[in-house]
Amino acid sequence: MPDNDLSRLTRPIQPMPDDIRQRLEGEGLMDAYRARPPYQRNDYLAWIARAVRPATRAKRVAQMVEELRRGDVYMKMAWGGGGRSGAS
Repeated sequence: MPDNDLSRLTRPIQPMPDDIRQRLEGEGLMDAYRARPPYQRNDYLAWIARAVRPATRAKRVAQMVEELRRGDVYMKMAWGGGGRSGAS
């Protein structure tokens, strides 16, 4: 069961934009997203929100989606908590 307690995060909690929610749901990756620790979910959204140019934002969303699909990568680093739980 994933840890969904965001109250322990020290950084501001990032809301999920509608387009990202739709993309994750559309690609069947919402469970993979929810399975990530709260800090990873929050960091992904903050990193995407900090993009100034639309092309940069799109690239970051694509990277997050691919990493969720793979399940063993977080911010281009190996991550051992993964698996392919969100893959179809």
